[in-house]
Amino acid sequence: GATGLAGVLSLAGALPAGTPLLLDVGHTLPAGGDALSHGRGLDCWEVRKHNSSEWCHFIRSNPDCRLDGGFLNYLDGVFCVFPPRLLPLAVTLYALWLLYLFIILGVTAEKFFCPNLSAISTNLKLSHNVAVFSLTSPLHGVTFLAFGNGAPDVFSAVVAFSDPRTAGLAIGAIFGAGVFVTTVVAGGIALVKPFTAASRPFLRDVIFYMVAAFLTFVVLYLGRIRLGEALGYLGLYVFYVLTVVLCTWIHRRQRGDGLAPPGPWEPELPTDVEEPDPSSTNSGDYGEEYRPLLPSQEPSLRILTTALSPLDYRKWRRKPWYWRLFKAFKVPVELVLLLTVPVVDPDKDDLNWKRPLNCLHILTSPLLCVLTLKSGAYGLYQIQGVFPVWALVTLVASALGLIVFITTSNEEPPKYHCVFAFLGFLASAMWINAAATELVNILRTLGIIFQLSNTVLGLTLLAWGNSIGDTFSDLTMARQGYPRMAFSACFGGIIFNMLVGVGLGCLLQMTSSQPLVKLEPDSPLVWVLAGALGLSLVFSFVTVPAQCFQLGKAYGACLITYYLVFLCVALLTEFRVIHFS
Repeated sequence: GATGLAGVLSLAGALPAGTPLLLDVGHTLPAGGDALSHGRGLDCWEVRKHNSSEWCHFIRSNPDCRLDGGFLNYLDGVFCVFPPRLLPLAVTLYALWLLYLFIILGVTAEKFFCPNLSAISTNLKLSHNVAVFSLTSPLHGVTFLAFGNGAPDVFSAVVAFSDPRTAGLAIGAIFGAGVFVTTVVAGGIALVKPFTAASRPFLRDVIFYMVAAFLTFVVLYLGRIRLGEALGYLGLYVFYVLTVVLCTWIHRRQRGDGLAPPGPWEPELPTDVEEPDPSSTNSGDYGEEYRPLLPSQEPSLRILTTALSPLDYRKWRRKPWYWRLFKAFKVPVELVLLLTVPVVDPDKDDLNWKRPLNCLHILTSPLLCVLTLKSGAYGLYQIQGVFPVWALVTLVASALGLIVFITTSNEEPPKYHCVFAFLGFLASAMWINAAATELVNILRTLGIIFQLSNTVLGLTLLAWGNSIGDTFSDLTMARQGYPRMAFSACFGGIIFNMLVGVGLGCLLQMTSSQPLVKLEPDSPLVWVLAGALGLSLVFSFVTVPAQCFQLGKAYGACLITYYLVFLCVALLTEFRVIHFS
């Protein structure tokens, strides 16, 4: 079992703490058999070098092919369940499941994780200091908003760092997303809407990001990260947050308006590009004049069915066919999430209090947590070998839910309703962690099938998948007339992803006996990534002030061209067309 901090905060659930330091050599292999049975030192990538009739035996007998954590054994499925002639079908199904995992991550973070974080910040009285800066400053949030937007990236990094065989995924994704966001997304914003960048916030963010990238380069060069260095990552982010808060306070103090509403170039951040959800009120899209004069007494069953409906039929009829198709894919995910994750909305009069559904959440949310933590190992554990943990949680939560249902009403939320925000935060975090674990495992499987390094999978599939949401939101923000804010988001968000992703991901794998995590690059591509990210940051750091912070289409075209060149060099390096000593 895990010990120390990694045991308490084992979000990844993939390996016991400490095992990233070395491979598990205590795995007992079947006695007898051919040379494959004794291939302890064989890399799992070598499976394709053998005859197809030996694939399944190789996968099941080689300890390097074990996918620790997760609910599905993807390697066993592709090499044992599917016959060799159906390998393309298996890869196609895995690719579709990979896309669906990205949808799960996006929906969970956007509609459940972020709203509960906002409710927690409101209840902690942060809405008029740090949280205000997250919403009204040119940054895309430095605390709660950054945590909400970066949750899929950070959880993916934590899961990937939990196993030395997948650490390259985390490095590739962190560097790859940094290059992608600072070139493609930033360049796209300049192409969509030329603008004048905010000088001091831009220089501050680029300098901090260059320091973070240089620190990561040093860690990779040394091949290990110690406890002090992991804490240094987190400390640097705390210092960044304090710097942002202090700079914003000084700037507004100089303007003489303190914490007044933002100016014309600091509009309120549009947190959701979709239309408001009509299900939030009984009036739907028909305006205030259609609300009933007196509140109606709805039965609990109708409240439950309405709250569990992820579709608004009026919006469904108005939307184009591609929106309906994408929504159809999201409906099953949203339905399961509505069943298991409570959401507290401080902007609603009733705080989104749905008495029957919230009482059901008292049962489903804890049950979800124990069944997803360590891939269900804790939930299936039997107390004294007789009574399983999940049954005990079910009994206690059912009794508590019944008490809450009896002592509350449908019309008014209880005084302790804010507790549901913390419960929803925990439940949505467990969903994101479970999806991130499956995501890392399936990417490693695809890497073994196609003989690709984890780094190239991280800088392409994982980086693109985790960045696609920010890409659409930033470009939409720019089209709506907020290019300055969207451009600032490109640098503010990825600072959080790198510092917290690497720092927390490595910290959770350390123990008191082994305060060290080895980070050995699995291919020369890592150095191409680090150099490309550093060069892109230096390019922006020099050219943006040289243009007097006037960013036009020429700047955007240069950034996108730079990314295409980088991608070509990275792929040529991966396929060994370009060699490095």
